[in-house]
Amino acid sequence: MKHFSNYIVFFILVTTLVSCKNEPKKTTMKEVGQEVEKNNLKLLVGTHASEDEQGIYQLEFNTVTGELTNSEHLVKEDNSGYLYLSKDDKRVYSSNGTKPGSVSAFEWNDKGTELSKVSNFSSEGDGACYIELSPNEDLLAAANYGSGGIVMYSVDQDGKIIGEPTPRQHEGNGPHKNQKSPHAHCVKFSKDGNFLYAVDLGIDKILAYPISNNTLEREHIALQLDPGDGPRHLIFHPTKNRVFIINELYSSVVSADVDPKTGTFKKIDKKSTLPEDFDGFNACADIHLSNDGKFLYASNRGHNSIAIFSVSDNGMMNLLGTESVQGDWPRNFTLSPDNNFLLVANRKTDNITVFKRDANTGLLSFTGHTVDLPQPVCLKFR
Repeated sequence: MKHFSNYIVFFILVTTLVSCKNEPKKTTMKEVGQEVEKNNLKLLVGTHASEDEQGIYQLEFNTVTGELTNSEHLVKEDNSGYLYLSKDDKRVYSSNGTKPGSVSAFEWNDKGTELSKVSNFSSEGDGACYIELSPNEDLLAAANYGSGGIVMYSVDQDGKIIGEPTPRQHEGNGPHKNQKSPHAHCVKFSKDGNFLYAVDLGIDKILAYPISNNTLEREHIALQLDPGDGPRHLIFHPTKNRVFIINELYSSVVSADVDPKTGTFKKIDKKSTLPEDFDGFNACADIHLSNDGKFLYASNRGHNSIAIFSVSDNGMMNLLGTESVQGDWPRNFTLSPDNNFLLVANRKTDNITVFKRDANTGLLSFTGHTVDLPQPVCLKFR
């Protein structure tokens, strides 16, 4: 009888231990909050809106669902167009498309929750539309669309613009009605920081400015585009000495090899961003490349779509199709850091739309997620 009682006690003990082991772990509210926070990124948005609504906004982006929430108007700024963020996430720079144009610098507070303007400088021209820091973040450059020139500034260790700006005025014109004068639309530093490239829509050229002792030397032509192309933006391949250019006026993309020593480009391929049966008005805007360099994306304003290209190892491009942006006038778009989503800023319909990206095919599908925001023109993850 005694042995039987001991057996019963042992059975109860084992059953209790097994039950405890199989019982699901309870998740605390704190852990739920941490998981949500881990899945969220901050998205900054530059806008061209009315006086009370214009400036820089911030949204939260869920990296699992693609949902955008918690819109916040951080600062007011006149015609804040293109934004550029410092690598340490302490500063934000804005090109302001005013007449005369200007460049503004903002700083985050210690918690990274509030943004305040610390300086504003003339862009030495009209309609500043693009801005970028050099790889070492000791130089800052801006493009003036209205007056057709560029400017470069020195930046100190605290990210503040210092010294006298170095402006450069472009000359010339092109055959298109929008090419009566120069229109600098983009500035990009080379990967090694030895050149500053200026993309000029008005003269169908990409100019290369050698940089020596933080000074711009005399420019030369990096690439002469076809008459009437109207080049707008360029991007570099993540690993190869290669560049991709989007033409606003001719609705096309161009690939080219880069000679890092001379700063010149050698054209490889040129493809239309539009379906063959489309004959309406269109003006291309933005261009991005997937992290693996296999897929290229370009925005069509008018056709209101994202053109999707596959890119071969030798730089040849193939149009896979176009995806409707679910809005009007996609001025700018961006890929999420993990490249799982593509977000589009539709200026004329005052909304940002979110698309899921297939990493294997490069194709896009609308998630159904959209958020209303006044005239969004630039999207930047932080």
